[in-house]
Amino acid sequence: MAPSLRRLHLLLLFRLLLLVPLCAAAPVSLEFIYPNFSGASIDFIDTGGVFLRSRSSIFSASLDADSSQSPYVFNLLHVATSTTVWSANREAPAPESAALSLSPGGLSIAFPNGSLIWSTGSLPRPAAALQLLDSGNLVLLDAANNSLWQSFEHPTDTILSTQRLAAGAYLSTSAGDYRLVVADGDAVLLWSNGEQQYWRFSSDPRSVKDLNAPVAFMADNDTGLYLFSASGRPVYEMKLRPAKLRIMRLESDGRFQVLGYSGNGSTLDVILVAPFGDCLLPLSCKQLEICTTQSQGATCNCPPLFASQSGGCSPADGSVLASPSSCAANGSKGDNGGQLAYRSLGSQIGYFANKFASPVSSSGDISACQSLCTGICSCLGFFYQNSSRSCLLIKNQLGSLVSTANDGVFDAGVGYIKITAFPQPPQDSGQSSSTNLLPILLPSIAVFLLVLVLLFAGTQWWRRRRLLLSRKRRSRSSSSPKHATKDVHLGRKQHWPPTANDSGSDSDSESVEISIPGLPARFAYTELVAATGNFSTKIGSGGFGEVFKGQLPDKSLVAVKRITAGASGVHGKREFCTEIAVIGNIHHVNLVRLRGFCADGRRRLLVYEFMNRGSLDRSLFIPGIPVLEWQERMDIAIGAARGLAYLHSGCNPKIIHCDVKPENILLHDARVVKIADFGLAKLLTPEQSGLFTTMRGTRGYLAPEWLTNSAITDRTDVYSYGMVLLEIIRGRKNRSGGLSAGVCGEGSSSSGSGGSDAGYFPMAALEMHERGRYLELADTRLQGRVTEAEVGLAVRIALCCLQEDPQLRPTMAAVAAMLDGTVEVGQPRPEALSFLRLYGRGFIDHGGSTTGEFAGGTTSSSSVISYSYLTSQEVSGPR
Repeated sequence: MAPSLRRLHLLLLFRLLLLVPLCAAAPVSLEFIYPNFSGASIDFIDTGGVFLRSRSSIFSASLDADSSQSPYVFNLLHVATSTTVWSANREAPAPESAALSLSPGGLSIAFPNGSLIWSTGSLPRPAAALQLLDSGNLVLLDAANNSLWQSFEHPTDTILSTQRLAAGAYLSTSAGDYRLVVADGDAVLLWSNGEQQYWRFSSDPRSVKDLNAPVAFMADNDTGLYLFSASGRPVYEMKLRPAKLRIMRLESDGRFQVLGYSGNGSTLDVILVAPFGDCLLPLSCKQLEICTTQSQGATCNCPPLFASQSGGCSPADGSVLASPSSCAANGSKGDNGGQLAYRSLGSQIGYFANKFASPVSSSGDISACQSLCTGICSCLGFFYQNSSRSCLLIKNQLGSLVSTANDGVFDAGVGYIKITAFPQPPQDSGQSSSTNLLPILLPSIAVFLLVLVLLFAGTQWWRRRRLLLSRKRRSRSSSSPKHATKDVHLGRKQHWPPTANDSGSDSDSESVEISIPGLPARFAYTELVAATGNFSTKIGSGGFGEVFKGQLPDKSLVAVKRITAGASGVHGKREFCTEIAVIGNIHHVNLVRLRGFCADGRRRLLVYEFMNRGSLDRSLFIPGIPVLEWQERMDIAIGAARGLAYLHSGCNPKIIHCDVKPENILLHDARVVKIADFGLAKLLTPEQSGLFTTMRGTRGYLAPEWLTNSAITDRTDVYSYGMVLLEIIRGRKNRSGGLSAGVCGEGSSSSGSGGSDAGYFPMAALEMHERGRYLELADTRLQGRVTEAEVGLAVRIALCCLQEDPQLRPTMAAVAAMLDGTVEVGQPRPEALSFLRLYGRGFIDHGGSTTGEFAGGTTSSSSVISYSYLTSQEVSGPR
């Protein structure tokens, strides 16, 4: 009996051992849990903290802890990638003794004594179940399956594909120092208690504006990220590449990222990063370090008179940075009884948040700006922009500085940081000698100052007398109708640049300082004469004037456009400055930035950032220039399309360029592409704006509606862009014969052609499209380094842009999306392109015949028909 009894005991013990883990491990629920549920992290240690999964196990609910004895956080996870998408108590992790419970009163985490750590709050009705959906939404339901509470309405740092972030809501990092806030008109990234803004959805170069309406929510759909109106229509959009699931997350460094999951593997692909740049974050470098963009990342250095410390930069002389707490405690005194003072940051240094900051004033001088900062305890420094008299304050927290030496910032301003300075102890050795010198020096100083005052008063009296005499002479001259009539009948020309006698003809040309918020840097005419070497290096010309290369005193290169008198003659100085303020505040990565201007009498000059590779026509048409490879051509096409899309949909009111051509697409190193002259149409007078066919556009790029008195819209720019895209594909001018001078006096549109073949290339492109033979249209210099599919896609996009009916043309935003592959390319309508054959045959049949390259038959000689001899019906083709 003893052996069999022993076997019985062993069997019972074995069964008990099997039951122990079953009793210790709580089960993982699928989709639902119900009231009376309770558990802590130790109860789910065998499941990795997971206690609930969605129906398809896409998401799970987990009590995550570093170990069984560590505090835990109630999280929702994307199972495949182990990515946390929502947290309940991330600011207050729960100890092991605390339990997560579901009761009719809601979901909560509490200590054993009942005190709450986190809860869903009071509910309108008793809770009957907790459901985790495959969308990632955690929902409390009542007995009728109505939602009482859901995690989608209480986001932390992440939103998912089907989730909305309503206006007034925000994402925040766990530390709470960064926020993504959806406001009525935009979505913005904020730092330092919301005081400092460093990104806007609407200003991102990848965004496109679709509607003028308040923003109701931000959400993702199959095609991209959107800001929607209350009616569900897109206000702003960013097209994104497709993904099975998108996770939009505010990272701990302040970047907002869109991550995509393809459905395979365990990794997320980065689809979008905002802001995109090494020096655009609040702490790209440490506090007060200067972030300088380099070809390989960025470098960080302290400004002059500052030294590197563990947390950033501090004054090198032992002074300390002022803090809001010391100001509140000591009034005007600093820390430890020191005196508040200001330390200059030096030249060519900006602040990361100034691009989006609103000035607290725009009428005072730098002393008034300093006084404003001194009177506000939270103010730690200020920037003063002399050209616009704008005062920008830095509050609560100091971030990184940004080098503005090479980025073309229009006016970084002069920066000062508030410090606490400690007075040096007096030195006894020189005290007695200085005391003895005072009785001798004071009378001498007083006499010297008196002489200066008398000289200043005499000079002012003499200037006022000269000004009064000058005004009297002008009054007598202008009151004589005989002289005025004579000038009109003689047709006296205005000279450019004006002489000293006529340089002050503006009604407001007296030396009165004009204060307009947002005005770019203002240059004196003599400064620009010196910068350009008396306008010695001409780099371009057009209907608006001539462009010269220059170098400013800070060694930065600029392009100075001298506007002809006819393009700005009737504008008063204030009106001109107002338009410049608008243009100067349009910022986009694909638009040339305006650095400053000059308004001196009738002299009107604009100062732009310098693009060292010149205009696109140089790279396409001039022999000897290295040939552009296909991918670089497409990058140029995409960049130009995005720049135009921003003018059409990102500016309010929209700006129509009116003169899109290769000469106005500028290139820089590292494939930087920028549209030039985008704001000059705003500078035309109302009288000049009516002269559409002679004052705007260049022959060869004009849409048919220019010559038929039809309404000019943004689709007019789309037509011109289509013509440019064909030239990018071919590498030559669309019209290879010698044509007459272009509109606006731009010169021959065919000059500088890279080839000698005659013909009208848009017609050839249409005919080869109909035959499906695209490769023959590509630049022969590419020598097979491009596929037929690539050329075919670009040709179809160009032909879509050239359709005769403006309403059939795509928007520039759609063109950019088609080129970068995020939107399917449409098919151009043959009947909407038949007018191209009329253009081409008129081009060909006006002279003798010659063998053509594309049509498969004969084409004409270089004798061509001029548009000026065509009627509007002939130019536009059949309707």
